[in-house]
Amino acid sequence: MELLDKISRVLNEILIWIAGFFLVAMILLTSANIFLRLVWTPVKGTFELMGFFGAIVTALALGYTQIKRGHIGIDILVNKFPAKAQRILSGANYFICMIFFSLAGWQVAKWATTLWQTGEVTETLGIIFYPFAYGVALGCIILSFVLLVDFLKMLIQKKELHK
Repeated sequence: MELLDKISRVLNEILIWIAGFFLVAMILLTSANIFLRLVWTPVKGTFELMGFFGAIVTALALGYTQIKRGHIGIDILVNKFPAKAQRILSGANYFICMIFFSLAGWQVAKWATTLWQTGEVTETLGIIFYPFAYGVALGCIILSFVLLVDFLKMLIQKKELHK
């Protein structure tokens, strides 16, 4: 279990650094676009690049945010349940979300493969779509891995409570 947790943390540390790089690129691109719009002409394709970079930043940060428990959770009703029911619901939530994001990652990867095979490019800059789509798929798959680790931790915790 500790090995899976360590793998999850290392993968997500790498992905969060990549996401951070794209976030800095978004800041620089936005700043350059604003400045150049004032003095001359804006950066061509800013809208396309911001969309791609934003998708990468969001997708690659999903797993890290789950590890840090940074997602918004509404648990007003669940907090009123007994501790055992809360653990069961939490485990079910991890499992369902793991399945959902596994399927989402798989479907996005299928779509990325279609984009790759058809040679789809953006209208303004002619940038290929598929690497960004694969990046989003990777983010979903890594999030599902983090959720799997959380689910397994929940199962181990339940077994330890019954001893």
